[in-house]
Amino acid sequence: MADFLLELLSEEIPARMQEKACADLARLFAAELAKAGLAADAVETYATPRRLALIARGLPLATEPVAEEVKGPRADAPPQALAGFLGKTGLTREQLVERADAKGNIILFAVTEKPGRATAAVLAEAVPAIIRGFPWPKSMRWGAESASTASLRWVRPLKGIVALLDEMVVPIEIAGIVSGAATVGHRFHHPEPITIGSADDYAFKLRTAHVILDPAERRAIIRDGAASVAAAAGLTVVPDEGLVAENAGLTEWPVPLLGAFDPAFLSVPREVIQLTMRTNQKYFALVDGAGALAPNFVCTANIMARDGGVGVVAGNAKVLAARLSDAKFFWEQDLKVKLAESAAKLDQIVFHEKLGTVADKVNRVAKLARWLVEEGIVSSSPSPLRGEGRGEGSNLATGATPDGEVAGGGPPPPPPRGGGGGGRGGGGGGGGGRGGGGGGRRPPPPPPPRHHHPTTPPPATPTA
Repeated sequence: MADFLLELLSEEIPARMQEKACADLARLFAAELAKAGLAADAVETYATPRRLALIARGLPLATEPVAEEVKGPRADAPPQALAGFLGKTGLTREQLVERADAKGNIILFAVTEKPGRATAAVLAEAVPAIIRGFPWPKSMRWGAESASTASLRWVRPLKGIVALLDEMVVPIEIAGIVSGAATVGHRFHHPEPITIGSADDYAFKLRTAHVILDPAERRAIIRDGAASVAAAAGLTVVPDEGLVAENAGLTEWPVPLLGAFDPAFLSVPREVIQLTMRTNQKYFALVDGAGALAPNFVCTANIMARDGGVGVVAGNAKVLAARLSDAKFFWEQDLKVKLAESAAKLDQIVFHEKLGTVADKVNRVAKLARWLVEEGIVSSSPSPLRGEGRGEGSNLATGATPDGEVAGGGPPPPPPRGGGGGGRGGGGGGGGGRGGGGGGRRPPPPPPPRHHHPTTPPPATPTA
């Protein structure tokens, strides 16, 4: 029995896609092997931002010989029928097997033995099929071949393939990428190639190169590390397993760090601050002993900074200040406008191209609310029924939540988290958000009608 290691090295895989990618890799691998009559005793899959890996334990070194049987005509069939069957099977009359059926008729059968195939040969065919058929939610083409629709598609540019059956390299080539035993470690701590001996030393050698392979271990480091740095300041992390998983999908060597922001921003509702930190910056919110939101955060770096993370925290705090400044500005502007005035703008926001505007939806909800009460399905509200449903969606016309995003900024720029300005965890920082966190902003112009149905952009064709 043998163990097989497959690593697909690429540019950064979106965190939200990694868990399903692991499940898809295991499923496709099992399906391809089943076609050849192979099965592994156990299959493990792993994902980091830069690699998707599979380890199959207990693979036989070759497939079992297979006997194929084809039913032919009766033994007393006309010569033409017998000749046609012999020509189809490539056998002679003497090589056919005679068997009696339930009625006593003698039937001819062609039985051929197919020898087993080497598992390495099966894997060499299976891996390219898996790569080309991988069901990424979004994929791209890249490089000189990207102009062709037949070129390889992957979630991000594919850089390398490690394919080892025990200590032997399985020969694979796809889109000019040739398999081998070498991969790379952490983008900043260990960018040099490392040679993998087998599946057994894969995780260990990655760890020595500052890559923690197992997502569950990275989640534990983030969860425990965030709690530790918060406790050192007398604070508690607001539990958020989704954010733990997302940060684990963004880092290969996670390092939780404690930062702070201006307490003046606490005048903004707690929910707005937490959403800004979580959605835009991937930071953990903290509370004090009384349960009040603290002017602190925990960010997850992807690097062991030489200064202990001082520059990392400063850069992230600067970006967060810009975000919270935006949120505070829009919140204060929204307080000057009555909710009813915001609701009047809902006829400018498209709910669905076939269902009208958000205002149309609100009117339908109001009618439904009246019908539910009139039919006795729900008890009557103490407020007049004419107002039921009228407040729904009004926040969509406010400055703080256009298209469901706090501070109205569209996709946020990534905070400076990588060493030297790249990746997660670096020092430095630049003002994110509108105006970089400065004061004296002008109120934004009225938003144009916004369509909420997704559109599919043309495929990107960056250079690998």
